[in-house]
Amino acid sequence: MVAADAAAAPPRAGGWLLRPSTLLVILLAGVLLGPILAVFFAAAQDSEGLWPHLLQTVLPTYVANTIILMTGVGAVALAFGAGAAWFVTHYSFPGRRVLEWALLLPAAVPAYIVAYTYTDFLEYAGPVQGVLRDLFGWRTSREYWFPEIRSMGGAILVMGATLYPYVYMMTRIAFRMTPDSLYDVARAHDRKVFLTVALPMARPAMAAGLALVLMETISDFGTVEYFALETLTLGIFNVWLGMNSLPGAAQISIVAVLFVVTLLVMELYARSRRRYADSGRRVTPPRPRRLTGWRAVGCAVACLIPVTLGFVFPAAILTGFVLRGHSLDDYATVFAVALNSVWVAAAVAGLVLLCSAILAVTVTWRGNRPLRILAGLAATGYAFPGTILAIGVLTFAGAVDDVIASVFVEGLGLPGGWYLTGTIALVLLACLVRFQAVGYGALVTGVGRMPPNLLNASRVLGRSFSGGVVQVVLPFIRSSVMAAGLLVFVDVMKELPMTLLLRPFNFETLATFVYQYAKDELLEQAALPALIIVLAGIGPVILMNRMIRSATSVRQL
Repeated sequence: MVAADAAAAPPRAGGWLLRPSTLLVILLAGVLLGPILAVFFAAAQDSEGLWPHLLQTVLPTYVANTIILMTGVGAVALAFGAGAAWFVTHYSFPGRRVLEWALLLPAAVPAYIVAYTYTDFLEYAGPVQGVLRDLFGWRTSREYWFPEIRSMGGAILVMGATLYPYVYMMTRIAFRMTPDSLYDVARAHDRKVFLTVALPMARPAMAAGLALVLMETISDFGTVEYFALETLTLGIFNVWLGMNSLPGAAQISIVAVLFVVTLLVMELYARSRRRYADSGRRVTPPRPRRLTGWRAVGCAVACLIPVTLGFVFPAAILTGFVLRGHSLDDYATVFAVALNSVWVAAAVAGLVLLCSAILAVTVTWRGNRPLRILAGLAATGYAFPGTILAIGVLTFAGAVDDVIASVFVEGLGLPGGWYLTGTIALVLLACLVRFQAVGYGALVTGVGRMPPNLLNASRVLGRSFSGGVVQVVLPFIRSSVMAAGLLVFVDVMKELPMTLLLRPFNFETLATFVYQYAKDELLEQAALPALIIVLAGIGPVILMNRMIRSATSVRQL
């Protein structure tokens, strides 16, 4: 019973701070929070009069374009996501089973790749306008009007068609988790089911999905840069590299952070107001109503539109380039670049899972309120756009290099040089900080499903704390670990701005490789690596659909 008493004994006052596991959590949180705090430190530096100049010239344009882009993308994502979620949940029509998971496929395609393919397909020299000129005998662009894809409207359509799965996924879960009895009550009182029950019950989930969409919109760099839209993200890039002013870029970053904080507050407010209780013994998803005729066709078409815009067209265009031999035939180069992407993504996924496991397990069984708050703050990097985190990582790495130079190089006589700056470690650190939230959230959820005394029971049987974690906790949350690792892997494969800004010389990933060719109007040559990125994201899409169905299956209370 000694082990049981030791496991149950409360920690001595202040003793929790001296535990190795606690010190490790504090160290990890310091590394993860360092780049975030470095952004504010860089913004506090003197920009040498650049900020007033930006305020009088381009900053209002950056802010206005960002607001317009967010509003448009949010509206498209809500229309596509919420509408499709309602149709596949409440109606039965031909193709519904396939569309349930196919509607998640656009999440596998980065928005910048969709922008590249649509531009190549719809521009003046593309096949669509070429066919129209041949058909009607037009000779120049002055003789007809065609919508410009490289515009604010084009960016809204492209980004909305690729980001709506966030809204679709969360809204579909909310619709399925609303008991069918509530819909029956609304029908019995002759009320509109969607307006009186479905929409109010799903509003917090829709708000959470919309917040993610808008945060991704702020973070996007590839699409707005390719379409030449002056948003805050592009402004950070231009001021940093174009004007060689890191403090000025950091100060613009603070403006973007204010947008993100506003979105997070809105999402938390929506979630805090969600209250629901059901007195029934069974919670069942709604029964789909079978449709026939034009109504069934209308639902199928409405669900096919976002899938076609966000996945089918881009994937078909890229596949066509590859099959017709327009893509690069230097397979050795493509293989080497793909290998770079794979090992970077795998390394970041491993680091995220390791850090998330340490933080989640420690704060659950050995943490107190300050430690839980610290671990939660360490997982806030996802709320910061990639260009902003790149500034923080570079500033943080420079400070670490200075410390190494002063302590180890000068004090111990070790060889000098850059230990972090200019190396692949910057990319790994930036991705770790940004995607830590994905791993931490998944593992905290998995640990939360465990019986509360399971680890203590292993301590009674003679296992040490670390032994119990390895032999009991990790096998129990294996599915959460696999899901988090796969999602982080694909997110890193698609990551563009941080990799583009922080990668060492002569180091390319699939994302930067595609960007370089597309920027030079050579999308055909980059079709194969772009298609590899798309194919890498299909696995998590299938996983997400399985998670939705298992999470919303019939539950016996």
